[in-house]
Amino acid sequence: MSTVPSLEQLHAIGALQQPTYGDPAALAAVVERLRTLPPLVFAGECDELKDKIAAVSRGEAFLLQGGDCAETFADATADNTRNKLRVLLQMAVVLTYAASVPVVKVGRLAGQYAKPRSSDMETRGGVTLPAYRGDAVNGYDFTPESRIPDPQRLLEVYHHSASTLNLVRAFTTGGYADLRQVHSWNSEFVRNSPAGARYEAMASEIERALTFMQAIGADPDEFHRVDFYSSHEALILEYEHAMTRIDSRTDTPYNVSGHFVWIGERTRNLDGAHVEYFRSIRNPIGCKLGPNATADDALDLAAKLNPTNEPGRLTFITRFGAGKVREGLPALVEKVTAEGVDVAWICDPMHGNTFESSTGYKTRRFDDVVEEVRGFFEVHQGLGTVPGGIHIELTGNDVTECLGGAEEILDADLEKRYETVCDPRLNHQQSLELAFLVAEMLSQR
Repeated sequence: MSTVPSLEQLHAIGALQQPTYGDPAALAAVVERLRTLPPLVFAGECDELKDKIAAVSRGEAFLLQGGDCAETFADATADNTRNKLRVLLQMAVVLTYAASVPVVKVGRLAGQYAKPRSSDMETRGGVTLPAYRGDAVNGYDFTPESRIPDPQRLLEVYHHSASTLNLVRAFTTGGYADLRQVHSWNSEFVRNSPAGARYEAMASEIERALTFMQAIGADPDEFHRVDFYSSHEALILEYEHAMTRIDSRTDTPYNVSGHFVWIGERTRNLDGAHVEYFRSIRNPIGCKLGPNATADDALDLAAKLNPTNEPGRLTFITRFGAGKVREGLPALVEKVTAEGVDVAWICDPMHGNTFESSTGYKTRRFDDVVEEVRGFFEVHQGLGTVPGGIHIELTGNDVTECLGGAEEILDADLEKRYETVCDPRLNHQQSLELAFLVAEMLSQR
């Protein structure tokens, strides 16, 4: 049986990006309560995803991962969950149909409630308060009461994640994900856009193909349901540790708060608490690698996180920025590949392309997002390796948070529907537009 380090051991090692709770007894009570609650996901489901990511690393499938930068309790509604699922289903069907490749669908949801921050404190108008670290930790409102880290919020994370997963399972198995619904996935504000019109034409082709297959008696189960997995950055160690269980089949530990969990760029230090915790769990796991990561960093992380070189176990999620990906990524991929390390390479084209607009909003340019994905594909094609997938911050709603796209969101438009509490997300139109562009890159892979 693998041994999971205790929370005390992890904190003694050095745990970065953790909140400072004022009442240790209250925190301990919450952790003990979490340990008694049912799993949100099951070890067997995690193993299924691991097998699918192994296929991604071999170039036999493509991974699509997307959702909110930071989920909020207030937005964990049926409508918002359906809208995020809808855009991911649309993107997946575009990639599958246009590029003829199976798509592994992973939501950045049902657990993405905590965020790392560049500073512990935030100052506005001469007032300094603890930084907002996501609804798992404290409130977004800039008041002393709201910004106090509250361990009770970890229980809310569990309950909101459970309700979100229940909705996702209902949607994906109860008819909403049926391929005959392809037209209904195109929301009104997308339908009239260039990407939406292109999608409608493709949906009509799919509908005709399905009618033909039904006429000849072919009606496989895959037409009516999809496999959909949850993921989040496993940041708050009290929550993740409390949600770790020993699998009765294998007598090994799994994090049952999500199918796929990852280590962020700010917490991937080799001798740190997050890497030590992650090496003990058996989920498929990811690790973000930014422009400061070296090939030796990647090799050291792989040796520690996946010492047996198990296929599908480890995914490197690269986030270099559009201007650095072609220069920085090749050395990592080339050396990791030369050492025979089995890893899936996924592109996060969001986090390396963030800046402040002229109107003061944190934003990203759609063109930069596309350019980083294009550079990611070019690097892998040049090296003869596999560009395995994309990791996108998106929403199914009609927000104005990222500049550009076919509808051309401008600086002056950002204030109209800027709704994120953290990083800017692609809206439904931009997400669908990106899917068609990635499908073209995939078809040339």
